[in-house]
Amino acid sequence: MKIVILGAGVIGTASAYYLAKTGHEVTVLERQPAPGLETSYANAGEVSPGYSAPWAGPGIPLKAIKWLMMRHSPLAIRPSLDPQMWRWVTQMLMNCTTKRYEINKGRMLRMAEYSRDVLQQLRSDTGIHYDERTQGTLQLFRDQKQLDAAATDIAILERYGVPYELLDKAACLKVEPALKHVQHKFVGALRLPGDETGDCFKFTQSLAQLAEGLGVKFKYGVSIEKLVANGDKISSVKTSIGDVTADSFVLALGSYSPILLRELGIKIPVYPIKGYSITVPIIDADCAPESTVMDETYKVAITRLGDRIRVGGTAEITGYNLDLRAARKETLVHSVTDLFPNGGDIEKAEFWTGLRPMTPDGTPIVGPTPYRNLFLNTGHGTLGWTMACGSGQFIADVVSGKRPAISTEGLFMDRYGSVNRPIILSSELQA
Repeated sequence: MKIVILGAGVIGTASAYYLAKTGHEVTVLERQPAPGLETSYANAGEVSPGYSAPWAGPGIPLKAIKWLMMRHSPLAIRPSLDPQMWRWVTQMLMNCTTKRYEINKGRMLRMAEYSRDVLQQLRSDTGIHYDERTQGTLQLFRDQKQLDAAATDIAILERYGVPYELLDKAACLKVEPALKHVQHKFVGALRLPGDETGDCFKFTQSLAQLAEGLGVKFKYGVSIEKLVANGDKISSVKTSIGDVTADSFVLALGSYSPILLRELGIKIPVYPIKGYSITVPIIDADCAPESTVMDETYKVAITRLGDRIRVGGTAEITGYNLDLRAARKETLVHSVTDLFPNGGDIEKAEFWTGLRPMTPDGTPIVGPTPYRNLFLNTGHGTLGWTMACGSGQFIADVVSGKRPAISTEGLFMDRYGSVNRPIILSSELQA
């Protein structure tokens, strides 16, 4: 079957690889000159199934108010007249209940755990390298209240069999020795030993090369303008190089996916949530993190990537704006210098921003649409890198009419109501 994938970020590239591996003829269209140059370029570097959780949860509305009053706030909102923004915020607030949190976290864990396993198999099969480490994530709590609040997540981790360790201060230092210099600044941590780290950009570029070895054709510098429908099927996609036809299409355009779908009458609640990162060269390895340390207070991830430290975080609701704001950099700098003051050369930090494609419930939308040959792989939020391989294999199975290795429950677009009823129902592909 001839398949066209729209987008060559980590999600689109993974989709291309697994579809080609299944035996399809695959073409990828990408507006950038190479793969992985937008949201996949400089994310936090975490492959974190254990840390997979929706932003919408009990107590979040109150926390958000407090965050907005902090100097180094993990959240910034720049109000606009965009109705999509307010619709998304409203839907997110509706998910801030204990019941919805547990349902959404369970769905996210299912995909994230599966994706980690698929990534490990890929590494074993191909020997792909991307500054990878398999030393887990340390969710660092600066006060007892944060430590006590971890009980809710721990209960869900136990329910789904996700390994974890609740560490006191001394145990934290065994995992992250460099924290000995600031041990008065935290009380303990939740360690997720099954988590990994790696450079998403390096991974995406290497995976694209592997995909090309399977026959995938990447066409760069191509602007995607419109999906053309004929009845209940997509006949072509209009691009800057003309109309491109295929038997099936996979939409993996991240935050830009809903813009293209709107013209087809499809409305998915995916909205861009802006994130920032700095990449800092290591000057003293003994004073740098060993893996990922998640600073729970500022919601900032500090990750070791080879000879660099990647510091990623903050959530800015500001539409499709890509301005680099100095205040966001200050928060990232504060977190890393507060915990690892002598690890990296801050003066040489590379400052970056990207748009995370977020759903209000945190779970990505991976699966069919009301059009027989149009499929979605989008809405992964902060977990695109974590869920990339699993989502790629999952969509390859769905497009091929196969039953995926994990349950499809809650992953299709119909969880947002009957108006989004896909042509293939989740129950038809249940594991």
